[in-house]
Parts: sequence; C-alpha cells; structure tokens
Amino acid sequence: MITVKIVTFGIVRDMLGGQSALTESLPSDTRLEDLSALLNDRYPALRRLDALRYAVNARYAGKDVTLQHNDEIALIPPVSGG
Repeated sequence: MITVKIVTFGIVRDMLGGQSALTESLPSDTRLEDLSALLNDRYPALRRLDALRYAVNARYAGKDVTLQHNDEIALIPPVSGG
C-alpha cells in the first residue's frame, strides 16, 4: 500500500465539499488514471470538468503515471483570465 496526498484548488475544492487536502491509501500499483476514476466515483461532480489537469509532485502528469508512496497530487481546475 502507498499513501498519497491530494490537494485541491478553486472549483475542485468546492466540489469536494471544501476540502483543500485529502490523504488516500492505495494499492502500490495505482496509476493516476486509477486515482482519477476513484475520485470521479466518490465525487461525481468532478466528471463535469473536461479540462481537469493533474500534477504529481508539482509537475503536470499524464494519467499513465504510476503513483509512489508520499506523492502529492494536485487537482488543477480549468482557469480563465484576461
């Protein structure tokens, strides 16, 4: 088993009930794609965010990345500005 920290920002934080950080215990072969599916099942509102990005240890990551013990995963919502 591994433990990872999940941090949230903006609308993602709202969708997770105001939680800015979560800790998850996962099987050691968990990929980012697996974590994404778990979070989408637990928080269905996340499915509405087509442009949700993920970062692992402060670097953008593809969903095929295998997570490691003590990784920090950031859920980055779409942003707009001007």
